[in-house]
Amino acid sequence: MFTSQNALTTPLAVSHLARRFQQVRAQTERLIEPLSAEDCQLQSMPDASPAKWHLAHLTWFFETFVLERFESGFKPFDRSFRVLFNSYYNGVGDKYPRPRRGLISRPSLQEVLAYRRQVNARVLDVLFRTGEADHIELAQLIELGLQHEQQHQELLLTDIQHALSFNPQRPAYARRWPLVSTAPQPLRWHAYDGGLARHGFDAGLDGAFAFDNETPRHPVYIAPFELASRLITNGEMMEFMADSGYQRPELWLAMGWDWVQSGQHDLPLYWQTEAQGQCRAFRHFTLQGLQDVDPNTPVCHLSYFEADALARWAGARLPTEFEWELAARLLPALPASGSQPGNFVETGAFHPLPQQQASIDAPAQMLGDAWEWTQSSYSPYPGYQPWEGLVGEYNGKFMCNQFVLRGGSCATPQSHVRASYRNFFPPDAQWQFSGVRLARNIQG
Repeated sequence: MFTSQNALTTPLAVSHLARRFQQVRAQTERLIEPLSAEDCQLQSMPDASPAKWHLAHLTWFFETFVLERFESGFKPFDRSFRVLFNSYYNGVGDKYPRPRRGLISRPSLQEVLAYRRQVNARVLDVLFRTGEADHIELAQLIELGLQHEQQHQELLLTDIQHALSFNPQRPAYARRWPLVSTAPQPLRWHAYDGGLARHGFDAGLDGAFAFDNETPRHPVYIAPFELASRLITNGEMMEFMADSGYQRPELWLAMGWDWVQSGQHDLPLYWQTEAQGQCRAFRHFTLQGLQDVDPNTPVCHLSYFEADALARWAGARLPTEFEWELAARLLPALPASGSQPGNFVETGAFHPLPQQQASIDAPAQMLGDAWEWTQSSYSPYPGYQPWEGLVGEYNGKFMCNQFVLRGGSCATPQSHVRASYRNFFPPDAQWQFSGVRLARNIQG
């Protein structure tokens, strides 16, 4: 089970879930307000999807997994949508090829928004009409759909940033560049004794919901280690490049060096250089348009290969996901999911922010700003069991050739993050807000 067994047992719980459903669905549509219909049609690479496709797929999810199961006399909004907007659920049926989603010019954006409105009304009707025997299962599926929608809210932003970056006009999604002048914060090290720690989702610590890949909670031995007080900054990335970091094979994993050579990578994604006299200045494309690279802001849009090479260059390494979670659970007064402090999508910055205050007692910016690559491969925990039914395809099938990221980003909804949350991407992925926090072994 992936939500509380107390779900939907009272009228108050039903009303709360209904409000949350409306809020999350409305937030997705607010994210497309700065976009034109043409913007919403763009697909810039196979790994990204058009904003219009995200809107439709999220509605397909509720229609397929909630309405088909619980609505009396169910009829689809449009039978063709079952194939057009299926992402990867083989158990549901055929899928339209992912690399061609940008070719789905019809239905129009307005038709997709009408699809959302109709399905929203039908889900709410089902929510208030379903009999008590099905309350818990219905609540679980709706909550899963909302968590799924929040994942796609972040993907919608990262995908549109990638698409807009190809426009020579360098258009801005938002127009409130958030960065202010800040003094650089020194990098300090926080030591942890390690030992045998309980790892994974804990309802008492993390809230009522978890994806199946966060379970079961299990013991893990962690050797003593140190964790950096802050994320690696753009300025330190510039030092890495000035020291020929992209040209030194000894810093790179073999696959990473092949990646550098094959793509001629010598800058982080979205960065460009400009000559200013005898100096080399850096600018980067952001959701706020083309901006100067601030040296004190956390670097982001790095692949695992870049993150690993940067850590090696710094005489350190990436943390394991177990080390990261242990440190996160020791943060002062870490609240349960839903009220995490940090720079999340609600801030409206749509970009990592410079660290404002010194981190004396604990690492800073572990939640929000930039996802933190870990050296842990994305694999099942001991005793892992995927969910039953069609939603069992949600996570387990991707546990191969990917690495875990932790902590959330400036594009992540605040209520979506918890200490046990495991994000995952292949090692060459750059278009997410992915950054670096260093770790070191403690000798002796």
